[in-house]
Amino acid sequence: MTTDPWGRVDENGTVYVKTAEGERTVGSWQAGAPEEALAYFRRKYDALVTEIDLLEQRIKTTDLAPAQAEHSIARLRESVTEAHAVGDLDSLARRLDSLTGLLGRRREELKVARNEARGHAREVKERIVAEAERIAAEETHWKNGGERLRQLVEEWKAAERVDRPTETALWKRLSTARNSFTKRRKAYFATLEDERESARQEKERLVAEAEALSGSADWGPTATAYRDLMRRWKMAGRASREVEDELWARFKGAQDVFFAARSAAFAERDAEFRENAEAKEKVLEDAERLLPIRDVRTARQILRSIQERWESIGMVPRDSRDHLEGRLRRVEEAVRSAEESEWRRTNPEARARAEATVTQLRSSIQQLETRLEKARRGGRDKDVKDAEEALTARRSWLEEAERTLTEFS
Repeated sequence: MTTDPWGRVDENGTVYVKTAEGERTVGSWQAGAPEEALAYFRRKYDALVTEIDLLEQRIKTTDLAPAQAEHSIARLRESVTEAHAVGDLDSLARRLDSLTGLLGRRREELKVARNEARGHAREVKERIVAEAERIAAEETHWKNGGERLRQLVEEWKAAERVDRPTETALWKRLSTARNSFTKRRKAYFATLEDERESARQEKERLVAEAEALSGSADWGPTATAYRDLMRRWKMAGRASREVEDELWARFKGAQDVFFAARSAAFAERDAEFRENAEAKEKVLEDAERLLPIRDVRTARQILRSIQERWESIGMVPRDSRDHLEGRLRRVEEAVRSAEESEWRRTNPEARARAEATVTQLRSSIQQLETRLEKARRGGRDKDVKDAEEALTARRSWLEEAERTLTEFS
């Protein structure tokens, strides 16, 4: 009879596991040595341990739903109770009890978190309503006010819900504020002539500023100034149709003069950049002659000189920049990859690990071949199949390990 701390195999091949309630039968073993039987049923126990480890990790480190976790605990508890395995099953049951307690605490934490979320949602919606009421009572910039109210409605929809009475009351206040703003805006546009006159005066000032800037050669700040003028133009409102069209023609004409002059200056600059691009093409030809890398050290020295020449040339046109720099990066990456390969090839620690792996796999294959021969002589078909499958896997691993070792030669 063969035993271990948690089970035994009797003379008849019956396998038992020891628990706090006494021994119980978990299976029988007729195909090999009793030690193999215990090892087989211990592996079943190890599989249960792995499942409990994974569940414990998910409960502690993820947002696994309590109901799902509870279902998994119940399933594992049933598996442990009825397990055909050899090991400390009582300790697994105690671990599941601990997970049940942990799950209870997690439920309380989630409850507290939900309450906090509802409290936060109420604060968010009260802030939204307060801002909407302020806009309804004070805002006189109708476009911005209307846009902000629309944003507030979207923020409301995105926020978490609170209890129904509070939600209903706050929504009613928000709707009232929006309606109030709409009424004030309609009343304002009933007297739109005054605003149109104000818009005409503002846009005449903007046109004067735009025309004064049209001859500037200070490209960056002036372009920014034109963008600011455009922003102010859009905010100024609309004058009458005839005035609006005439002012816009003058405003756009002033911009066109400036931007045409800037385009001409940029074209001259781009001609210089194109010469730089041609120079970099020649540098790239020298760089790409390094491929494929044969002498890593020489290639690194030549590449360093090429990089210095590259930087000294200067800028190139934007539409060529990515292509040219991409070609240089490919050479740089090839040199870097060759350096890394050289380092790996000459790394004694990695070579020793590769040799150890090959030796271990060869030894394992010899042992499996011996076991296979014994199984065939004994007519144990299942053991023959298991040994053949194991040999197939290890021979595949050995081929890969030998290829890796060859890389160090």
